[in-house]
Amino acid sequence: MVTARESNPPSSDRRVRRTRSALARALIELVEERDLSRISVSDVAEAAGVSRSAFYDHYRDVHELAEDACTAMIDNLIESLPGPGLDSPDLAQEAISGLTAFFGSLTEHAGLYRALLGPEGSARVAGHIRRRLAGVVRERLAHADAGVWPERVPHDVTAAFTAGALIGVAVDWIEGGCSRTPAEMAEVTWPLLNAQYRINETGDS
Repeated sequence: MVTARESNPPSSDRRVRRTRSALARALIELVEERDLSRISVSDVAEAAGVSRSAFYDHYRDVHELAEDACTAMIDNLIESLPGPGLDSPDLAQEAISGLTAFFGSLTEHAGLYRALLGPEGSARVAGHIRRRLAGVVRERLAHADAGVWPERVPHDVTAAFTAGALIGVAVDWIEGGCSRTPAEMAEVTWPLLNAQYRINETGDS
């Protein structure tokens, strides 16, 4: 049985969520206007309507806030990515649709990702995204049919290579002003991604 206390989080928890949400929204808005390196704690706190001390109650610096603010968006992005074993036309189209969603999500917050992943961005955030992507690819390879997807190339190597390639393509595309549509990016990226999966397929050399 769920008690009233269990179903209604304490007010302190709600305040924490509200403050963090306000700080994340403020950062996302600010980073659309200027580089992340030019945004201070004072800027974010003022835009969020909180004090500097309130900011430091939750985060050590702006980069830590940026990583936290991106976590939910990153989760949505990596869930869109296709897994191995998609050889039929219908399943290939499903993979392309997932990649279209991936690139579409990037365009929704292009300014934020450009700031975080570009040359003036955060190595910590870029590393965080790369590790999350690699973890998902590694997990999907590990849970695929072992008879079809043996570890001819170690899964952790394939996952790291694939994550790095996706980050590289995405950053180049964003820095170039997203000149291709998400659908076009999906069409040209899927054969490259699928090739990495197929390296491990039985019968391939």
